[in-house]
Amino acid sequence: MSPNSKRTVTVRAPGKINVYFRVGALQEDGYHDVASLYQAVSLFEEVTATVADDFSVQFTGPIDSSALATDDTNLAIIAARRLAEHTGYTGGVALTIVKRVPIAGGMGGGSADAAATLVACDELWGTGLGRAGLLPLAAELGADVPFALEGGTAVGTGRGDELSPALAKGNFHWVLALSDLGLSTPTVYGTLDRHRDTYAGDLGPQPDLVKVDTAVLQAVRIGDADSLADSMHNDLQVAALKLAPELAELLELGESRGALAGIVSGSGPTVAFLVDDPQSAAELRSLLVNRGVRALTVTGPVPGARVLDSQG
Repeated sequence: MSPNSKRTVTVRAPGKINVYFRVGALQEDGYHDVASLYQAVSLFEEVTATVADDFSVQFTGPIDSSALATDDTNLAIIAARRLAEHTGYTGGVALTIVKRVPIAGGMGGGSADAAATLVACDELWGTGLGRAGLLPLAAELGADVPFALEGGTAVGTGRGDELSPALAKGNFHWVLALSDLGLSTPTVYGTLDRHRDTYAGDLGPQPDLVKVDTAVLQAVRIGDADSLADSMHNDLQVAALKLAPELAELLELGESRGALAGIVSGSGPTVAFLVDDPQSAAELRSLLVNRGVRALTVTGPVPGARVLDSQG
């Protein structure tokens, strides 16, 4: 196909929430062993890839993306270049990303962009790696990228990138409270490490290796929201609340007004409230919006990166 033909491929990939997140002791290499239960939710990034001579990215959509890099440091461009290098493809791609997942919100929006870009370029360029062939490239790009590719519900271990699917039944209903704060993941981890050092006497030594609790796996396996509410946990939450104390009031508000439980997702500052059903979700969202909080209702689990449209 000549590079002049304006073929386009559009792929969407989901944001995620961490319904369970444990962080092991700080290792000598500066990393932590983590254990997470990810759930992909119905808040999607959309990436449209068009044949081009060079690599470019632009953003559109409801999220203010004016501060996002559009040069070679952008994860979607890195993903496209990595695929081209890996397959020997010599052309480029023009990417347009519709952003709906909050930036620096702990929901893996940038990772969703990278996963969608891999799928879109593989289809556009005819490089034929398919999902299985793209997974190793996704893992090189970051811990959350393989999950955005696969979607569903999964356990992440190691640095979060060693994925195994978790059996999940039914649908869970969530209300996401979004914040304009933006918390840096390294800062949140650093704050957690300092908190653990300060309170080492009370907290005791942290394990080097951590795992996802069986209660949370059982809750998603049977599709029981009450059990999941009882077993959700995030080690990073204490650090996120130190950096953004107003999140504690938000959690309290949601839990006092009908949420089964609330949790800071990943490194925050997005707060995910688990509710019983669509009606409870709509009521809680409405309450939060009336208090000036940006809030959305989503469901999970949903599939990972999928081609929506292919033209030309």
